[in-house]
Amino acid sequence: MQKKQKNVVTETMRVKNTAENKVEYFTQKKSANANYVREKSGSEISAREMALELLLLILEQGEYSHRVINKKLNEWNVEKRERAFATRLCEGTIERCMEMDWILSQYSKTPVSKMKPVIRALLRMSVYQIKYMSQVPDSAVCNEAVKLAKKRGFQGLSGFVNGVLRTIIREHVTEYPDMTKEPVRSMVLRYSMPEWLVKQMLAQYDLETAQKVFSTFLEAEKGTILRCNESRIEKVVLLEKMRAEGIFVEDAPYIKEALLVKEYNRVEELPGFAEGAFYVQDVSSMLAVRAAGLKKGDKVLDVCAAPGGKSLYAAELLTQYGAGTVEARDVSEYKVGLLQENIARSGYTNMTATCQDATVKDEASKDAYDVVIADLPCSGLGIIGKKPEIKYRVTKQNEEELCCLQRNILNTIADYVKVGGTLLYSTCTWNKQENEENFKWFCKKYGYEPMSLEDTLPEELWSETTKDGYLQLLPGVHKCDGFFLAKCRRIN
Repeated sequence: MQKKQKNVVTETMRVKNTAENKVEYFTQKKSANANYVREKSGSEISAREMALELLLLILEQGEYSHRVINKKLNEWNVEKRERAFATRLCEGTIERCMEMDWILSQYSKTPVSKMKPVIRALLRMSVYQIKYMSQVPDSAVCNEAVKLAKKRGFQGLSGFVNGVLRTIIREHVTEYPDMTKEPVRSMVLRYSMPEWLVKQMLAQYDLETAQKVFSTFLEAEKGTILRCNESRIEKVVLLEKMRAEGIFVEDAPYIKEALLVKEYNRVEELPGFAEGAFYVQDVSSMLAVRAAGLKKGDKVLDVCAAPGGKSLYAAELLTQYGAGTVEARDVSEYKVGLLQENIARSGYTNMTATCQDATVKDEASKDAYDVVIADLPCSGLGIIGKKPEIKYRVTKQNEEELCCLQRNILNTIADYVKVGGTLLYSTCTWNKQENEENFKWFCKKYGYEPMSLEDTLPEELWSETTKDGYLQLLPGVHKCDGFFLAKCRRIN
């Protein structure tokens, strides 16, 4: 059953590997029926139809949730309440897609993979509402699904939609496989994780850790982490401004500049956005910059920088220290444009952005930098909680290709660091092959020595590996995204 369900979700998904993207190496072949996604204004579309449109774009056409959800909801000019409902319904359905398909397969004679894209998305999101959105009456879910099927031109299938949903409402009781007897199958269905990823996690971590990570990915109320730009505004003032507008905001863990915000409509509407008072950035990313141990006067290079979180934080710290510069590079003019926009909004004068492929040697960079930040392209498994479609698109072959790409970049940049200088290596995945194995390989091959992280990270994050120069952060175990960070010094 688990193999069948994995194939249902991933059947139409194709992989594309490109050095231009960090975690977004995985895309789909667009369906021949691409016209099932329609353009509408917010006044013409309900919250459920918004969720349906978004699901079609993400699960059927290969768009990325973190891009398309905000983009489309902004275009539709959605009110806060509708935005929250559509977002939760869309993200929740993607997060639990394999479980939704498993349930549907028990009540539909038509395999999920053979359904029309609109009907497939409609049934998935309806089952999600029935099972996980208790505030929504089951009868309303069924009635609205039938209306949407008809509205989208599937009058002839509205009876099928009605029948399947009413049977599920009447009969379904979820009985997962026993976690102690069948841990892999149980986690595949409980957490909608492809079987090979469950097996990989269990090969690298224990069962308790795997359950913590996978369950944390499915938490509904994640909120957004911001980094206060203290060169523009005091953190306490920013807190007061947000609370004055009814926004839930509190300190985030580990980093003094970090804030957690909830109950807002759009990031762009938060107080201080236009003035560059804050930047959206997870705590894990900030920890990587802190781990680098920047000091006054450092010349810093970020080789894969877009959209710029680490580079901007480095520029902020060097501004506070009184001297130092940051050069942020990325592979395309588009990404460099994003960097330049963020630099301008944040107001840093000690930071520049340039277009440079990290796999191509830049002779002028040899022995030129005190600190090189190498936050390299990876499988992105640590941020599944924010980009849930990643788990359906990544493959073992992708991971292997990415490991090769990471080593290629590390080969290229190894001598950019001055002797005695620091290289900070990081990824947003849990895969040890991409993380500690690559770090140890690099240090051994290029004459670098690991540096303890315990002088730069909070004591509560110290572990058996932090003295050896690296730390694996895991959702549920730590209060942040899944992230790997490692630090080493060039000694010859």
